[in-house]
Amino acid sequence: RRVLFRSVAEDTSSSHFLGLLEAWEDYPFGPDVAVFKVGRRMFGTLAKRGDMPSINLKCDPAEALALRDIFEAVRPGYHMNKVHWNTVDLDGSVPTAEVARMIDNSYALVVRTLPRKESDALVLRHGPGAVFR
Repeated sequence: RRVLFRSVAEDTSSSHFLGLLEAWEDYPFGPDVAVFKVGRRMFGTLAKRGDMPSINLKCDPAEALALRDIFEAVRPGYHMNKVHWNTVDLDGSVPTAEVARMIDNSYALVVRTLPRKESDALVLRHGPGAVFR
């Protein structure tokens, strides 16, 4: 686990990631990049480039483009597939509720790509309303 001080935006985002059903945190790329997974699939990362914390989130391609047009802090995914991933700078310019919505959407997209047995089990344990909020 990272021992460096984290900003409020980082803590808020991390808490939201980990508040999703059966989400867990891993550090496969070293101590500076938190990777959030459901099952064995990544649905987000949290890292700092310089002093700016940012998150990478999976996104529907059309929505990804729209979000990049709306928010200056949203850009194609850093070190990710630029069509399906966005990087969001946590500079305060994107409302917290919108960041939370983007995290929820990323989670839901990844849950839908889990092996059917895993995604069905997740939905059976918690209900579709809780999984796909």
